Order: sequence, then C-alpha cells, then structure tokens
Amino acid sequence: MGADVLVKFEAITKKFPGVVALQEVSFDVKRGEVHSIVGENGAGKSTLMNILSGVYLPTSGKFYFDGDYVNFKQPLDSQKAGIAMIHQELSVAPKLSVMENIFIGRLKKNKLGLVDYKTMNRLCKQQLEKLENRTIRPDQMVSDLSTSERQIVEIAKALTINAKLIIMDEPTSSLSKTETETLLKIIKALSKQGVSIMFISHRMEEVFSISDRITVLRDGQYIETLNGKDSDKNKIISLMVGREFVNTFNRKRKVYKKEEVPVLEVKKMNSKKLKDINFKLYSGEVLAITGLVGAGRTELVQALFGIEKPTSGEIYVDGKKVKINKPIDAIKMQFGLVPEGRKTAGLFLGMSVMNNMTITILNKMTKGMFIDNKKDKILAEEYRNKLSIKTPSLNQKIKFLSGGNQQKNIIARWLMTQPRVLFLDEPTHGIDIGAKTEIYKIIDSLAKQGVAIVLVSSELPEVLLLADRVIVMRKGEITSTMNYSEVTQEKIMENAIVI
Repeated sequence: MGADVLVKFEAITKKFPGVVALQEVSFDVKRGEVHSIVGENGAGKSTLMNILSGVYLPTSGKFYFDGDYVNFKQPLDSQKAGIAMIHQELSVAPKLSVMENIFIGRLKKNKLGLVDYKTMNRLCKQQLEKLENRTIRPDQMVSDLSTSERQIVEIAKALTINAKLIIMDEPTSSLSKTETETLLKIIKALSKQGVSIMFISHRMEEVFSISDRITVLRDGQYIETLNGKDSDKNKIISLMVGREFVNTFNRKRKVYKKEEVPVLEVKKMNSKKLKDINFKLYSGEVLAITGLVGAGRTELVQALFGIEKPTSGEIYVDGKKVKINKPIDAIKMQFGLVPEGRKTAGLFLGMSVMNNMTITILNKMTKGMFIDNKKDKILAEEYRNKLSIKTPSLNQKIKFLSGGNQQKNIIARWLMTQPRVLFLDEPTHGIDIGAKTEIYKIIDSLAKQGVAIVLVSSELPEVLLLADRVIVMRKGEITSTMNYSEVTQEKIMENAIVI
C-alpha cells in the first residue's frame, strides 16, 4: 500500500438476509483527494461507507486505514481513527439542542471538569456561519428543525471533528443551490488541507465539479475508477446502469379552461411560518413549490394535510369550503402525502414491504375481524409490478430496500387510496438518476389520469421538467406564481433569494 493511499478496500463482501449488498469490492482512496462513489440505488454505496464508519462489519474481506489493517466494531472506533461521516438518513438526536448534537460524545469541559457550554456555543455558531446559515440557533431543539436544517447540523457536526477522512453520503440532497455551493467550496478547501473526502451523490454536476477520481459501483460490485477530468456524464451513467444511457423523458403540459373549477383552493392561510398564502390547484396539474431552505414549503404542505394547524385561512375542495384539522380529515378528502424524510416520517422500517404498502387501506383488507392476507398480497403484488418496485419478496423488511424502491413503496401506498390530490415533498431526495426517471414517469402518468399533484422540490431542473405552474416561496410567503412557459432558473432564484 503506497504512502499516498489513506483507505484501501480488499474484496469487501456484505450480506443481509436475502440480499448480497457488496461482493468483493476492491479500490483505494488517496490522501487529500475528493473521491466520489456513484451508482444506482442498491449499488452498495451506503453499505460500503457504513462498513468504513463502523456501523456494519463486513461478511468477508478487509480494509486498511492510514497504513493499518482495521476492523471497526462500532462508529466510535472509526471516529477515534479520524473518520467522520454524514449519513444520508440523518442520525441527529431530536430531543437534544443543535449544540448538543454537534458535540455529542465530545463535550467540551472547563478546568473544573464541568461542561463548558459557553465554548461549545461559540464553536457551534462558528461552524454554522461557515455554512452561511444564520437561521439555526445553537440552543434550538433539533425536533423543531426541518429535514434540510437537520442536514446542515449534521454537516456542521462533521466539520468539528479533526478528521483525516470525511464521508459525505448525499450531503446536498436537502440543501439550496447557495448552500450547496458553499459546501462544495468547503470540501475543496478541506481537500487542499490534506483531508480526504469520500463523496456520494446522484447529482452529476456536483460529482464532476469537485472529484479527483470517481468510482462506479453496480449491483454491489466494483465496476471502474476514473479520473474526474477524463469522464463525462453519459459515460458514468452508462457504467452505473450497465447499458448506454439515453434520457428521453419529456412531459406534455396541461392546458387550462377558464371555467375550470380548481380541485383545491387556498385563501389567506396564515400560521407561525406562513403568511397570507393564496393559490389554486387544478385536476391533472403538476404544481411545483420551490424556494430556499426555510422558505415554508414543507410547512405549507403539512398545513394542508392537517399535520400543522393554520392560525387563519380557508381551504376549498371542488369549490366547497372544508376543514382539515388532522391527517385523517385530509385522507377523507382523498389527499395523499409522500413526506420529505421517508425513513423518519414515511416508513415503518421493521415492517414488511407489503404491510408498508397497504397500511392506509387496512379497512378494505379485512375479512370479518381479521386482515385478508390473500387480498392484501394480491393488491401489493399489483402495485409492486405497476411501480417496478425491486424486492426479493413482499415479506422482505422495507429497511433492506434501496432508497428509490422505498420511495416508490410510499407512493404505492397512497395510490391505493385513489387520491385526488397528491403532495410530494422532495420525492427524489437521495435517489439515483434511473429511479428519478421512473418517478417522473409515475408523476406524469398520475397527472394524465387527473390526479392533482403538488410537487415540493429544491432541484430546479426537476421543477422545470415537471411543472405546469411554479410557486416560489420566501420566508413563508409566495413571491411569484409562473406558468411553465415563462419560468427559468434565474427567475426562480430572483424570487427565492432574500434581498
């Protein structure tokens, strides 16, 4: 192993029940390089990083870190060796403050041996300011933060560790364009200081902008390592999917009739984080809501689904005024919600694929006092095929599925309720380009069937590709509503940025 190599994997294999997640993976990471790991969901990227960070033990194979053979049995072993990891699915403690999360397990103490809150508060502020985020306070409870704000806390936490290697698993998936650019600058600066970065992302523009080398994994196997300068998007994607990649997705946009009654209308809605919200949503429309982190996008969706109660305002369905005080009211209105954090708010990780899928329609699956398992399985199999959900069995625990297949499972859950309005909050968060295209086709198909879709997304290319109309939010207010023919990334950013 050369002196310039920090990490070396040798024939790493990892098996889970019914799944071979990694099969004899071998490659290395050099000191001070940004090394991107790419592949479709289920390729084994996160599993490999979890082995390196001490979350999993490999089934076979070995790896070396900083010249030594290591066998981390827990994350603390990895941290002590000089490895920090930002997980795709956030590992923050909701009942602790931002400051306590950042210094958890590493509390600063004064000369008397007491916890030094003043020093930790100052250092916490410094790290948040480095990420150019001044809306999060050190004393805030993490439970009060949105998913994107929690991700910023995770990044700040990783930056406080004097690490030789930082693993970043989809760190920008919930960040705004400005915050992403800031993080990429930090990554480049750390690399120049000799810190190695292992960077996992499905956003190819990010991968090419910062990578010294790029390693491709497919179906748990090592495929190839390329120099960042010697590769292009189509070549990388072709290696990821195992065939020549051609992205041909394109939507035919909806044409409205003046006399059309909106399926959903919101008038003068206000809450702690929303100000005078007014908009209309039509049958078969894809209405995108975008803006920077903290703009109030998720809060608006939650208010309409009965998770958060507005302080004032009116909601109309088919022109009739309705009350939505809790989620069951929204479900009765034939609303469905795919939430932003699929593992924290959308899935029952210990349950099967089938049970996660049919849980919203259990009342239709009963036979007397008991669930009709045969009927349950037939319906789950139908939607498994409709949405191309890859799983070895409907009885497989959903926690073992890839992110893309987990997301399609949640979508299937709500499609079973035959929704009239479907809220999709960052539906392609942490999903590879192949699975994204599949979800785009599902969205397009639902719109053609007359389902009204509210798409919350921070990915502007996604917004431009899918939306019939675009709402831009800033600080809880709608600053602009545009038709697809007039919207551009520049116009969105002009209305999203606080001046």
